[in-house]
Amino acid sequence: MHARPSEAAHVKFAVITCGTFEPGFRGGGPIRSVSQIIDTVSDGVDVRLLTSDRDLGDSAPYPGLSGRTVQRGSASVTYLRKHSARQWFRFVREVRGRRIDLLYLNGLWQPWFSQLPLLLTFLHVLDVRTVLIAPRGELSPGALELKSLKKRAALPALRFVLRRLNVRWHASTALEAEEIRRAIPEAEQRIVVAGVGIVDVQVPSAVVEPNDLPPRLVFIGRISPKKNLGLVLGALASVDAELIFDIYGPIEDERYWSVCRSRLAALPLNIAATYRGELAPADVPRTFARYDAFVFPTRGENFGHVIVESLAASCPVICSDRTPWTALLDAGGGAVVAELTTKKWGRVLEEWARKPSGDLLKARAAARNAFLTWHDARDRSNVLDLVLREVWSH
Repeated sequence: MHARPSEAAHVKFAVITCGTFEPGFRGGGPIRSVSQIIDTVSDGVDVRLLTSDRDLGDSAPYPGLSGRTVQRGSASVTYLRKHSARQWFRFVREVRGRRIDLLYLNGLWQPWFSQLPLLLTFLHVLDVRTVLIAPRGELSPGALELKSLKKRAALPALRFVLRRLNVRWHASTALEAEEIRRAIPEAEQRIVVAGVGIVDVQVPSAVVEPNDLPPRLVFIGRISPKKNLGLVLGALASVDAELIFDIYGPIEDERYWSVCRSRLAALPLNIAATYRGELAPADVPRTFARYDAFVFPTRGENFGHVIVESLAASCPVICSDRTPWTALLDAGGGAVVAELTTKKWGRVLEEWARKPSGDLLKARAAARNAFLTWHDARDRSNVLDLVLREVWSH
């Protein structure tokens, strides 16, 4: 997407913040969303990305990047150690001399890379024309249920700050826009709905044939309460048929993982369940291709990149109804489960464990067709261009 001559006359300055970024990958979908946004923004936008100097959960920084600013295409990326006052002061000093046309915050509750830049804007330390906030699913009912007292106590103070700034909201889907309206009523007329427009998912060339093993199900995602792996493990305890269930993903919450480990150890012998560690992003597509279904009882997703990757690999998705993919998954060979209970999920998983190989193959083909349907019609708009165009039109 390139700027028209009239737009290019003024180079617009956008600062983006994101809790984790490349070369990290444990932050999941937001990393890919932000990558796509900065890679496709118009030529007339000067982008400065501010992020952590280490991957999610890591104690050590990326080699040679802490405190440095490096070029990534036409954008510059600054890696900060979040507790380093010196690094923060240097970054603020570098950008303070410029008017920031757009401050784009990825996340709402992240203290260092969302709330601190918001506070600096509120105190006029940063000269910001417009703030754009992408909650990234943090205002979904399921996400608000986690640490709910703390979040609900903080929400009035946050809304007080937001009302005194020129704030817009980025929703990836109409579903997320409604979640934002419910949590922040004054956002009603200030929500921009723009998809993440994934560009790096490969279109599948063929459907992998099922093998002679019991049905193989997989979970790929962060081990955290929001992704809800524990529900699957509890549900599998009631499944009588033989089933293979593999788990991949970084352990984000050690206490939660302890609960999951206990449930893993208690599973009956007919369930072969194994934790197989983390996956590099490049390994995700071929991993999905080996399985008959992706099990994802998430408490809420604003988009759900991993769902796209599963469908692209012809792997049907057994999912909660708390994502924007319900209609597509219903037609994509998988199952949408409205209740987040072990009883309901146990019944659904029992049905999948007893599916004949022919039905599994049909489900894989349906998943592939669902992905192709979405891929051809996906939203390719760039949210920075949309918001900056609106800001400069007034």
